[in-house]
Amino acid sequence: MKNSYKIYLWLLILISFSACSNDNDIQANNEDNINVPEENKKKPNILLIIADDMGLDACPGYNIGYEKPSMPTLENLMNNGIKFTNVWSNPTCTPTRATILTGKYGFRTNVIQVDDVLSTSEISIQKYLNQHLDNQYTNAVIGKWHLSKDTNHPENMGIDYYAGSLGGGLKNYWDWNLTENGQTTASTEYTTSKYTDLAINWIENQTQPWFLWLAYNAPHEPFHLPPNELHFHGELPTDEASIEANPLPYYLAMLEAMDTEIGRLLNSMSSEEKENTVIIFVGDNGTPNQVVQEYNSKRAKGSLYKGGINVPMIISGNNITRLNETEDALINLSDLYTTIANIAGVNVSYINDSYNFNDLLFVSTEGVREYLYSEAGENLNSLNKTIRNNTHKYILFEDGSESLFDLSKEPLETKDLLKPKNLPLSDNDNKMKVELVQKLTEINP
Repeated sequence: MKNSYKIYLWLLILISFSACSNDNDIQANNEDNINVPEENKKKPNILLIIADDMGLDACPGYNIGYEKPSMPTLENLMNNGIKFTNVWSNPTCTPTRATILTGKYGFRTNVIQVDDVLSTSEISIQKYLNQHLDNQYTNAVIGKWHLSKDTNHPENMGIDYYAGSLGGGLKNYWDWNLTENGQTTASTEYTTSKYTDLAINWIENQTQPWFLWLAYNAPHEPFHLPPNELHFHGELPTDEASIEANPLPYYLAMLEAMDTEIGRLLNSMSSEEKENTVIIFVGDNGTPNQVVQEYNSKRAKGSLYKGGINVPMIISGNNITRLNETEDALINLSDLYTTIANIAGVNVSYINDSYNFNDLLFVSTEGVREYLYSEAGENLNSLNKTIRNNTHKYILFEDGSESLFDLSKEPLETKDLLKPKNLPLSDNDNKMKVELVQKLTEINP
């Protein structure tokens, strides 16, 4: 009996030792394979992709536009996420980017037209995350900057790594200047592919949660034909005369090439990393007048009409529980500031002119905005301004003229309720005008 007891006791000791050894082995393996702190592993990566000059008419999934590009990657994001229909930008590139970066309307930052310079005193979303999350996120901006031509400007705005084209449009997608962390060199690689290569390389080197702002120049003019393997438009002549005579196929091919490269970027990520990434895709303003569809060419990019400021936005990825859904809530691109902060773990409802719509990523609920605002002009004293609620839109031009549209009846803004001037408004339309004028005065007197 005593011998049996001794054997039993030895077996217990051996089992215990083996279990401890296994636990230690597992712990050692985990330490070898995971380089980030436990609290950081649960934080999602954030990938913000900005298309340059892409309105609703140029985007699959929206019911505006008669000829769409083939964009299977973007459509897959829609099928596995949310498509937003009432998102407003500014009508041109620079102000929209400043609005996203600061969460402020342009009249507050004095960035209201192309090539305005954003003051480095502004708190960028990257700086904000570092301040409130104790540098838990690494960040990068790759691609078009267009907030200053100073090579150190991105770094001074709190960007850890910058690589791309500092200015606005490129002269040539195959011959351009690449600025990387303050150093500028000539590049002959197709811009869309080069930005994607840079993004892939940067992501591969990250060992903690990351926020990547990936801003393609495409499909901004010049409408240069991408490499044939990246698009579905086949062989097209590449001379300038052919492009000018019929620019739409080239514009669509550039969108398709961007989509192909976004797919390559996503496919380069491990399944685990991709599943832990929130992907936000937006256009920065409407489609250029040379290639705009359905909208009047004078009401495209650069205007405060729907064709200039109503842009696509798709959100998919980590913890997005609404799949293949359409959301009609009113959202301004300034709202990305606070929403990205919440995704990263900062609990805040609004910052500056930015409202958190994070709840919409999980449930169909009431939107956080009653009004949308946008603006355009040469300076603060000559601004054209517009505002809308759920049904009506009002525009106040810098010369004092006005327009009013009932979007519930005329979503393409084809009927101006204030023209002719002697036509009386219905009681409801007049009520909406009074409400919108009052709110516009409150936002920007």
